[in-house]
Amino acid sequence: MFSKKRFGASLLIIDWLIALLAWATFYYVRKVYIEETGFSIGTAFVPGLLMIPLFWLAIFALQGTYIDVRRLYRMKILSLTFFGTILGTIVLFFFILLDDEVDDHSLFYQSTIWLFSIHFSYFLIPRILFVSMLVKKIHKRKYGFRTLVIGGNEKAVEIVNELQQMPKSNGQFLIGFVNLNGTDKLLEGNLPYFGKADDKLETIIRQNNIEEVIIALESKEHDKIHQLIARMGGSDLKINILPDMYDILSGSVKISSIYGALLIEVNADIMPVWQRILKRFIDVVFSAIAIILLIPVYITIAILVKFSSPGPILFFQERIGKNGVPFKIIKFRTMYLDSEKAGPQLSSTTDKRITPIGSVLRKLRLDEFPQFFNVLKGDMSLVGPRPERQFFIDQIVATDPQFLQLTKVRPGITSWGQVKYGYAENVDQMLQRMKYDLLYMKNRTLALDFKILLYTVVTVIKAKGK
Repeated sequence: MFSKKRFGASLLIIDWLIALLAWATFYYVRKVYIEETGFSIGTAFVPGLLMIPLFWLAIFALQGTYIDVRRLYRMKILSLTFFGTILGTIVLFFFILLDDEVDDHSLFYQSTIWLFSIHFSYFLIPRILFVSMLVKKIHKRKYGFRTLVIGGNEKAVEIVNELQQMPKSNGQFLIGFVNLNGTDKLLEGNLPYFGKADDKLETIIRQNNIEEVIIALESKEHDKIHQLIARMGGSDLKINILPDMYDILSGSVKISSIYGALLIEVNADIMPVWQRILKRFIDVVFSAIAIILLIPVYITIAILVKFSSPGPILFFQERIGKNGVPFKIIKFRTMYLDSEKAGPQLSSTTDKRITPIGSVLRKLRLDEFPQFFNVLKGDMSLVGPRPERQFFIDQIVATDPQFLQLTKVRPGITSWGQVKYGYAENVDQMLQRMKYDLLYMKNRTLALDFKILLYTVVTVIKAKGK
């Protein structure tokens, strides 16, 4: 199958070529018909050919257009093109058109209208044709998303038959199924059987490059569905479940295609692509500035830590990051050397392992300052669920598997759970804090990030850390 990267690259090249043509056309129209100075390759034409297309590609990339082109449809590409062109036109007006010297200011309005009209029409037509071709191929089942069905009972047979018998596919390319108990195998006549989900679900998903999962279980099996979603929550899978009548009436069912089966997407990221990109940009810029401004603070803390007790100034510890990838978190050392000879332990407010200076650093959260380097490296974000050690994750997941959903995003220096609950002293408190971080996952926006950062600053100023 044609990979999503090749589809994205194809659309990107089309947009780049169209942007070249659109800029050349606008430049010609502007010089010949608006300003009436005649067309000539002046000082602005060639630089425009080099820079303007890259500008448009950046606008569309911020919209998330090229992430997975296979999931685009005609109304969506129309919306992306329209709003992207409006934004691009406004920016180009202020940075390119506004500084021109003209006798009649109405020429500004004419240029802006032509700028929008040319670029919108030039971008829209080939984009619609490209997406229409892709949608047609998906409907004919020539392209699609590698999909695994979980379940082998009558309900699973029902949904698989519905998907296979639809005259136009919605893109789910069914490659096999797993079941929970090893006995429900009613789908064997329809799909290959990969084994029991309890044994090797994650391995099956990884080995078969699964992109979507359909949990085809009875709605009354809430506990099993909950556990399955939690196990897969830390990945980039699109997870779908079958709705019951309550889900339909409550508006939980998300349908983007009139040909699609009734399914609920349970792990859609609420944060828009442009906010995710801007969030990473803010992380990098803020962390770089913070590191430079905090150099005197770093030096002062380093001296205090060095003379507080024998041992290194910095403390490195393996934590689990985005998508379960381990990384080394950096902190100022706040404990005496060899404080975990007996194995991993959580700290508490009366922990005798903490040095006097370490206690102050923890209250002011100053021990976390070196993590700005983790943010620059890409291991962490300013705001996100706090990263934990695998030792404690295993204990948490044994009680509540949905903790794994928190590994879907970059962990943060601070989090909603950290602000609301503080440092956890045991697994039970970790589970309590997890509720706030799960709420963050389901509601995360840049506005919420700024609010969490503000409350973190208040916590530092009031020395309420522990």
